[in-house]
Amino acid sequence: IIAYAGQRGIRIVPEFVVPAHTTAILSAFPELASVKRNYSLQRYFGVFDPVLDPTNEKVWVFLDRLFGEMTALFPDKYFHIGGDENTGKDWESTLHIRDYMKAHGMKEYMDLQTAFNRRLLPIIQKYHKTMMGWDEILQPGVPRDIVIQSWRGKEAFYKSVKEGYKAILSNGYYIDLIQPASFHYLNDPMPDSVSFTPAQQKNILGGEATMWSELITPETVDSRIWPRSAAIAERLWSPKNINDVDDMYRRLSVTSLWLEQLGLRHEIYKQEMLRRLANGYDIGALEVLVSVIEPLKIYDRNQGDTMYTVFSPFTKIADAATPDQEVPRLFNKQVDNYLRQPLQASELQIAGQLAIWKNNHTGFLATLRNSPVLQEAVSLSENLSQLAAAGLSAIEYIHSNKKAGAGWLQQQMDIVEKSKQQGGRCELQVVAPVEKLIQAAAGIH
Repeated sequence: IIAYAGQRGIRIVPEFVVPAHTTAILSAFPELASVKRNYSLQRYFGVFDPVLDPTNEKVWVFLDRLFGEMTALFPDKYFHIGGDENTGKDWESTLHIRDYMKAHGMKEYMDLQTAFNRRLLPIIQKYHKTMMGWDEILQPGVPRDIVIQSWRGKEAFYKSVKEGYKAILSNGYYIDLIQPASFHYLNDPMPDSVSFTPAQQKNILGGEATMWSELITPETVDSRIWPRSAAIAERLWSPKNINDVDDMYRRLSVTSLWLEQLGLRHEIYKQEMLRRLANGYDIGALEVLVSVIEPLKIYDRNQGDTMYTVFSPFTKIADAATPDQEVPRLFNKQVDNYLRQPLQASELQIAGQLAIWKNNHTGFLATLRNSPVLQEAVSLSENLSQLAAAGLSAIEYIHSNKKAGAGWLQQQMDIVEKSKQQGGRCELQVVAPVEKLIQAAAGIH
């Protein structure tokens, strides 16, 4: 992996997360745990309480040996120790750790984590590495010869830079959260709203897009990374005044095809998955539906971190749906242009698209009869049909220059609200533009 990456100008920075996120370590070495319990590999995703016991000298012997071996494998000068998402519960519930904290004047568990990081730093430095960690490690008393990676918010990033730490921004570049390329593209590490001295600017190492793998498989991973990561790359490698979103999307569509020619499967995988979902039958209606839905964003798809495990197959409609769909984005732009200047050509184009969506449910139901796995998406298909019908009705009012009545408006808005509901852990992406048409038909501007 290191050689393959090196040939392409990519550096591999290993991350071995401590003191939390260590359930796997504690499953193998339970004697290093803060709380004595039976440990096994965690099959769910999320934040858990198990944590190393920093008062146990065996922990430090273990970390020295582990990091000694691992630093020898990775030639890059940076070594990431994580340091994130320690709940502190196992420390605070353990008598000997509480006694240790009291004896050393520590008021809260983050004081102990700071002490942990301070003791860990010389171990990393002994192996000639620069220590990196997530922004939780930015605490009073932490030496400045470490690198802070900010993920929870930009304030920690700005604070790190201004206090003399080297820093990397990841907040705003979490591509696993299914946000559009436009959001990432406008997320500049050095915005005009924040002033940095020349010395502080040198502390900004750049940014890193993060693709956490809880909800992906080898089949779907390309679709979650590309082509949006190309927009992030341009953001980080360009002056901040290069920020024309429309032009970015124009070029991104070309870049996406070029990436496909290089062998990436972010586009072609979808056809294979749709054929599987349709049980080998015609995918036309399913393809229309999937073109206007996206998986639930941020952390909503895996609600409560309990809907999926490491054994989940990820072969359903939410996995076939991709982030930042082009069809809804272009349709929204068409509606905006039409409402600014209601030309007949625009009206016909929008009405034609709405008619396709309105009639698509019949074909979807035919596919459903041969593939019950699509049952979870029935509400999406039905809502799309009803939403499109509402949009067509709105266009009729706009075309006739007649204002729709309050009763009509309420009926259509009920459809809009219903269409915002998720189905199959996905949501329709054309609700907002249809709502604009409905409001325009009712004289609401």
